[in-house]
Amino acid sequence: MPDQPNPRFAALHLLQAVLRRRVTLEEAWSEALKPPGPLAPLAPRDRAFARLLFATAVRRLGQLDALLGQCLEAPLPAGALETDLLRLGAVQLLFLGTPPHAAVDGSVGLVPPNSRYRGLVNAVLRRIAREGAAMLAAQDAARLNTPDWLWQSWCAAYGAATTRAIAEAQLVEPPLDFSVKADAAGWATKLEASILPTGSLRRAAGGAIETLPGFADGAWWVQDAAAGLPARLFGTVAGRTVIDLCAAPGGKTAELAVAGARVIAVDRSPARVRRLAQNLQRLRLDVTTVTADAATWRPETPVDAVLLDAPCSATGTIRRHPDVARLKRPDDLPGLIATQDRLLAAAVEMLQPGGILVYCVCSLQPEEGPERIAALLAEDDRLARVPILAAEVGGLPELLTPAGDLRTLPCHLAALGGLDGFYAGRLRRT
Repeated sequence: MPDQPNPRFAALHLLQAVLRRRVTLEEAWSEALKPPGPLAPLAPRDRAFARLLFATAVRRLGQLDALLGQCLEAPLPAGALETDLLRLGAVQLLFLGTPPHAAVDGSVGLVPPNSRYRGLVNAVLRRIAREGAAMLAAQDAARLNTPDWLWQSWCAAYGAATTRAIAEAQLVEPPLDFSVKADAAGWATKLEASILPTGSLRRAAGGAIETLPGFADGAWWVQDAAAGLPARLFGTVAGRTVIDLCAAPGGKTAELAVAGARVIAVDRSPARVRRLAQNLQRLRLDVTTVTADAATWRPETPVDAVLLDAPCSATGTIRRHPDVARLKRPDDLPGLIATQDRLLAAAVEMLQPGGILVYCVCSLQPEEGPERIAALLAEDDRLARVPILAAEVGGLPELLTPAGDLRTLPCHLAALGGLDGFYAGRLRRT
């Protein structure tokens, strides 16, 4: 570890945690913030640079590795520290506009003194400083940065042109979206944000969330515009009891509570429930929280409405969480699908006759979205689909499937900054 606080070393630590130890960025970040972690001594500005450096390296990993393959006569040993230093150096040179001497020296300075690749790292980065822009221009960025299994899956589901649009949208650092408790127009002015057709507020990313107007007062919470749609699909919920399953971190819970529902928020993780409770406390919202496995827990009496935001591959969130593309694998899907089916079956049993179930996932994989609803409808004749109307999703018919389900894609509203990929289906227990 360097003698002085070093944001490049912190970015290296994060990159290795995700690519070598297969830890999520959120987990790696929390770990690195605790002393003596490399983020702990950094000033906020340096932490922001470390995160940008890491996130861009993961977002552009396919391009970086293809470019390094052109510059290396032979690959470095698997897992070599120097490979990650080359990636981070190349990111600074090609995507972040870092002066060449700072990018090269900053990376070479982190090579262990006894490494036989120290000269190689220096030479390769200097070549990239000279020739990298031309090499980059010849690449197919969308294809290179999308893992093969995702590209093939999306082509089968959405077609080649839409898949390319999805992949291109995921290469752009997304803006910051807010859900507000009230007075969207007033808070748009205070936050220097615009109001999207869906009702969410949006401003450019950057800066500390905690310093923005209204944070301490609990006037709003950060939530992607697409994630804000499923909780609105119940219609009027004032005075009704709504169960929010797999509720943490609580954005949808907050929406329901602000709309006047009596919310029972259920999550199996004690740590996640604590985080949920902290978020709701800041927002000054009164919600009943339950720490339990939603597949086996049942309410005292059946309820009017159940929202199930099920665990999933999260491939719709790659624009915000680029580590997902590198951590998720196709063999993760069978286990997730089995969990989704168990949770759906449990959710149905929590509903009273006439009650509404909204099932959603932040996944682009059809197996986790429409195929789960189709399977449930085929097995349970007590259920009927209730098609979603364009008026319920900001008057945007492109967000709806022919069957009447919600399907947002990262390339939707591209001119305004895009959306996370979400699926939601609405069912009534007859």
